Amino acid sequence: MTPIARHEALAQAYQGITDVVARLDDADLLRPTRCRGWLVADLLFHILCDAQRALVALASPADGPPDVDDVSYWRSFPPGGDHARRAWWARRSAAAFDRPSGVVRLWCDTAPAAVRAAVAADPAGCVTTQGHMLRVPDLLATLTTETAVHHLDLVVDLPDAPPPGPLATAVAVATMDGLLSDEAVRPAAWSDGDYLLKATGRVPLTDRERWELGEAAGWFPLFG
Repeated sequence: MTPIARHEALAQAYQGITDVVARLDDADLLRPTRCRGWLVADLLFHILCDAQRALVALASPADGPPDVDDVSYWRSFPPGGDHARRAWWARRSAAAFDRPSGVVRLWCDTAPAAVRAAVAADPAGCVTTQGHMLRVPDLLATLTTETAVHHLDLVVDLPDAPPPGPLATAVAVATMDGLLSDEAVRPAAWSDGDYLLKATGRVPLTDRERWELGEAAGWFPLFG
């Protein structure tokens, strides 16, 4: 995808989260998500931290060369890890707000600022984040991928909420395709949403899906 398309995809991904949470009351913000241990407000706080990380990275250009791209970046985050510690930290941090809607207000201030920084950033430049050096478009793709996947996590108990937008979903799907390899083909019955949930281990593979994927089934989940 072109750098402009990646700006647009990030903007759509963040607007998609806003469209979900802006209309929720405090009770709805305490609904469960697909992420173990996180309520809607907790998961939103986690996504908010990513938007804040984007602001810092985009305001801190660095000399290259990059050491990862938008696909290989995710190989630093294999399945497993200390998810319980991170989940507990996010819960405690989100609980520090006077009301769950406080997280929404901060998100609604931060997300558009991150998008404006993304638009203004030099697409030929590099930035550092989480111990890696990436080109700006690749950073935007990683942010979009994580947001699109977490959008699906966010709405699991919100049946009337809109899904992630097509541009954001396309970036996330392209990431999964890159991690899966050119030789594997996802089952034809999978929607893009099915693919993202199964590729990230949110939903387990069925026996038939394992048969269809063949050897590639052993690579799932593609990242945690």
